Amino acid sequence: MDHSHMDHSHMDHAGMDHGDGGHGGMAMCKMNMLFTWDTTNLCIVFRQWHVTGATSLVFSLLAIVAICAGYEALREATRKYELWLATKEASYSSRARHEDRYQDNDNSNNVEQGQEQAAETTPFLGIERIGSGAGTSSEAPIGQRARIVKAVLYGVQNFYAFMIMLLFMTYNGYVMIAVAVGAGLGYYLFGSHTRATKETACH
Repeated sequence: MDHSHMDHSHMDHAGMDHGDGGHGGMAMCKMNMLFTWDTTNLCIVFRQWHVTGATSLVFSLLAIVAICAGYEALREATRKYELWLATKEASYSSRARHEDRYQDNDNSNNVEQGQEQAAETTPFLGIERIGSGAGTSSEAPIGQRARIVKAVLYGVQNFYAFMIMLLFMTYNGYVMIAVAVGAGLGYYLFGSHTRATKETACH
């Protein structure tokens, strides 16, 4: 069949909408590289987080406030954990010094050399003393667990901080204000015992 003489000039393509990329009519996300107050087709970090109206904008801003406040809560929890570790270490060190003095006094009253050597190598000291050579194998698992927990908390904080940075980099004024409000609210609720100064922008 010869189709060379068929006239296609009357075909109407005006109704074909290619702007959605074939995604069932879902509007595309609009990326802004300059500051704006426009929330039309605003996507926050993910394509699925799509602001489609006033209601979704309000809920999105409330979610951002909660996320940023949660970051301050995480930082405060990390500080409290480090303080607990420092207090525990100081307690162990104090007990170790007390045991050293006790052993020194006991050794001065011992007549036999064998009893003196036994008192100096009390197993209890090897377990409780932190930072000494004795009992390193017994203390290593405790110290290792603490280091793992601190490393995990540090990694989560960094991930959290850069996610907040991505929120701010939408360059949308409403989102930026929500980030600042969330950070301030989080500091008011969780960071009252810390300095208000920030060392860097992302941490």
